[in-house]
Amino acid sequence: MRAASVAVALAGLAIAGYLTVVHYAGGEPVCAVAHGCARVQKSDYATLAGVPVALLGVLGYAAILGCLSRDTEATRTAAAFLSIGGLAFSGWLTYVELFELRAVCIWCVGSAICMALLAVLTTARMLTSPPPVHA
Repeated sequence: MRAASVAVALAGLAIAGYLTVVHYAGGEPVCAVAHGCARVQKSDYATLAGVPVALLGVLGYAAILGCLSRDTEATRTAAAFLSIGGLAFSGWLTYVELFELRAVCIWCVGSAICMALLAVLTTARMLTSPPPVHA
């Protein structure tokens, strides 16, 4: 499960990284849905306290990858909680896309899927890993 989690986190990091670069470059993301990505990326919801949401995604995925780099009870727990928090945030952003902006960004959907997979994988890993053995 750890290798799968790393692969999914890297995919999410790539998506968030791409959107961060597009944000700072002032461009529009390549989008399979007619102008949905640009509408979402240029909306007031694209930043939180002046920080691009995509950059928050980069930081979140990087933190999860950091936790996955070690295999301890603490890092397994941290990865699960970060992933669950990321999923909750992605859920809110998806709500905003659908009901406030009435636009869909395929990149955001991809990131939300990555975070949902990470929440499942990291939580399962946390719950099924044997407790540490103390000597």
